[in-house]
Amino acid sequence: MDGNSLKSQLKSELHAALTAAMKARDEVSMSALRQALSAIAVAETAGDELVVLSDEQVIAVLVVEARKHHETADAFETAGRPDRVARARAEAAVLEVYLPKALSDEELAGLVKEEIATAAAAGLEGMKAMGKVIAAVRARAGATADGTKIANLVKAALVG
Repeated sequence: MDGNSLKSQLKSELHAALTAAMKARDEVSMSALRQALSAIAVAETAGDELVVLSDEQVIAVLVVEARKHHETADAFETAGRPDRVARARAEAAVLEVYLPKALSDEELAGLVKEEIATAAAAGLEGMKAMGKVIAAVRARAGATADGTKIANLVKAALVG
C-alpha cells in the first residue's frame, strides 16, 4: 500500500456519508458534508504541493467547520432568524458526529490541576505560568477542547 491510502479513513467516511445523504435527499447533511469536504480539499491544496491530510488534520478542519456553524447560528439568533438557527445547529451536529468526544468539565479541571502542579514543580507560579499551563492542557485535551473554557479554568485556578 502507498502512504496516502493510510492517511485518512475519516475523509473516506465523510465521502460515504455524503453519498448516503444524497441518496436519502437529506439537505442538511449534504450541505454540512459538502462544506466540510470542500474545506478539507482547500487545506490539502493550500501549500506549494498537494498533501493528503491525516485523520488528526481532518479532525482539526472539522472542528473549525463545526465552530463556524455554531457562530453562524449565534449570529442568526442575534438577528432574530430562528428558522436559520435550527439549520446551522443541525449542520454543526452532522459534523460533530465525526469528532472525538470532548472532555467533561471535571476531566478538564483535572488536567488543569495536573498541569498547574507540573508548572509549579518547574518553578512557574501564578500568572507567569498561565501560558505554559494553557498550552499543556490544550495539547492533552485534544482538538475538540474549547480554548476559551481552558483559558478561563486556568485563570480561575491560578488566581483563586
